[in-house]
Amino acid sequence: MEIHRAGDRPSQFPGNEYFTGTVRFDPVVTGNDPSPVKILTVTFEPGARTAWHTHPAGQTLHVLSGFGLAGSEGQPVQVLRPGDTAWFAPGERHWHGASPDCAMTHLAMQTSVEGKTADWMEHVSDEDYSAARTE
Repeated sequence: MEIHRAGDRPSQFPGNEYFTGTVRFDPVVTGNDPSPVKILTVTFEPGARTAWHTHPAGQTLHVLSGFGLAGSEGQPVQVLRPGDTAWFAPGERHWHGASPDCAMTHLAMQTSVEGKTADWMEHVSDEDYSAARTE
């Protein structure tokens, strides 16, 4: 048995290359082979969101607190509330983050494939984000 203490896994702030606004990662599982599952608690401050991205093995989000939004290419934006679980299929182009006025925290669960968990693309524009929340 291994026990990984919370203090041994410091918070990370990913910056603005793939995120808009203030986002914090708190690692839960940083799996390596033979179990390459990676789990993070991700907190988005109001208005913060990911850029468009995909995951080679898909991604599961489980909302812990707050109020969020998630968009998948070609589909209406979905509201995320505590207790909701969202699944994005492998290669599904999507984004997710907090609502404009409320922070959101979720567990993000994905599997590393050949050392990679995500393929990042362009930022979700302020105009697209604002339009999305009125749908």
